[in-house]
Amino acid sequence: MTIGSDQKHPGGCLCGAVRYSVTGAPVIVAHCHCRDCQRGGGAGHSTGAMFPVERFRISGDLSEFALTSDNGTRVIRSFCPTCGSGIFGRNDGMTGHVTIALGTLDDPAAFTPEVVVFARSRPAWDTMNPALPTFDDQPAWKPDDGG
Repeated sequence: MTIGSDQKHPGGCLCGAVRYSVTGAPVIVAHCHCRDCQRGGGAGHSTGAMFPVERFRISGDLSEFALTSDNGTRVIRSFCPTCGSGIFGRNDGMTGHVTIALGTLDDPAAFTPEVVVFARSRPAWDTMNPALPTFDDQPAWKPDDGG
């Protein structure tokens, strides 16, 4: 499926207090097995779609949690203060971009994961598509590199 540059993708939290819309195709869709994502989501990985921040609109109150990643970058996770749903994250290593928690989209099947990162921390029970490019760490890549 081809995603048009003006196609809107709405989403929100479990209780409905936070709603957002993002436009166009993501820069990348990734499964992340880092321990921060595992702890933050209570699962073996998180799946996120990265978009330029200017294509992202959000309404509703948010709470934030900031941490320093294993790579030394500052990560801010934004979530609904009512139901706790993680909505998106920002990383100072990827300025100008947000990574939306794929499961919060109204139609999460609209996007397909393209890569697996931090596979070194993947629990044996959390299986992935073996055809996806897989990296033990975060590859040396920035969104502005074009891939």
